[in-house]
Amino acid sequence: MSSKFSVEKARAAFPALASPQIFGDNAGGSQVLGTVAERMRRSNKPCTNSISTYLIKTNVQLGASYPASQQSTALYSAGYKAAAKYVNAHEDEIVLGASATQVLFNLAASLKFNADDEVIVSELDHESNIDPWLYYARRTGFKIKWWTSSDPKNPMLELDTLKGLLTEKTRLVAFTHSSNILGHIHDVRAIANEVHKIPGAMICVDAVAYAPHRLIDVKQLGADFYVFSWYKVYGPHMALLYGSMAAQEQMDSLGHYFNPSNTLSSKLGLAASNYELLQSLVPLVEYFGDDPAEMWAGIEKHEETLQKRLIDYISSRPDITIRGEPSPDTSRRLPTISFTVEGRSSRSIVEAMESISNVGIRWGHFYSKRLVEKVLGLEGDGVVRVSLVHYNTSKHSLHEVVFWKLTCIAS
Repeated sequence: MSSKFSVEKARAAFPALASPQIFGDNAGGSQVLGTVAERMRRSNKPCTNSISTYLIKTNVQLGASYPASQQSTALYSAGYKAAAKYVNAHEDEIVLGASATQVLFNLAASLKFNADDEVIVSELDHESNIDPWLYYARRTGFKIKWWTSSDPKNPMLELDTLKGLLTEKTRLVAFTHSSNILGHIHDVRAIANEVHKIPGAMICVDAVAYAPHRLIDVKQLGADFYVFSWYKVYGPHMALLYGSMAAQEQMDSLGHYFNPSNTLSSKLGLAASNYELLQSLVPLVEYFGDDPAEMWAGIEKHEETLQKRLIDYISSRPDITIRGEPSPDTSRRLPTISFTVEGRSSRSIVEAMESISNVGIRWGHFYSKRLVEKVLGLEGDGVVRVSLVHYNTSKHSLHEVVFWKLTCIAS
């Protein structure tokens, strides 16, 4: 694909978009690129049989000297290199695993915590970047501090609040690049700069909700650890965790004692990288073209148009409250838009829309239960969430349907 963004070309790259279903639940999982699905089905180019598959031709253990193993190892290595390139890292600094939750639990298990250490976690996060730290705090004895917000409509993680939590005992600050409910983008670089003033202190960033929308450069962000899920970034159901080489020095390997432990994968991988899924990351990275920065700039501009229309409409309704960033400015938020309707449950809004349209959206807490209940102060069924990505368009009726359905249902 050309590096210049075209929504028409983008839609053509996703076979699922040929269906009448309108996908407005992308934060729960994006549609998969046709080239990614095809790479999982077919073999690599050296195999000439068009119906041959990875599992039939190269389903062998890595690292042996016979041809099938050499071919499998080459595919595996190409997948890792593509994944590392995607975030501007070296392949020794990433591990690919089953889910963001799984790789974060592995990370928490490997870090060398002491009983007098302090770990700061955010109440605005998905539970995947909270529970691993609570779990190991109970076993190691280190102290948990909560970073939160007192604004029930537009909560965000303020740097001044964090400064009041940091001490010389701080070892890790775990937080989200962007909430999967609120949409607000946090300044990872500014947070990293502040945390890194403390010798040995690190940050662990959950980018699951951010990664489908922006170019990622872990070096520019100053991240020590950075995680996201490929199945929300147009690819297979697996996750990536980045860990800088400096941060890896504070880890013990979870691998077998006789195996190497000089990369993040050898420390945390535990043979959990799915071979047939991993090799499909190559065409995913290729989708963003020779100049990914140009492609992502076009995506950002397109998404701003999408979110502005929906946010402007919702903001015009006094009975509807946006839960999160009210501005459509893409420097401040992503097109993950959550709201509640006065006098109506979130579930009833979604179910009513489903009964008279082909729009797929969701209600609930989306595994950010602490955020919904403690910060937003909502009980019961949480928020209505409309989550858009670059292949959504107004022309394909999502906005019009949401507009007039909400008018009929919520009035």
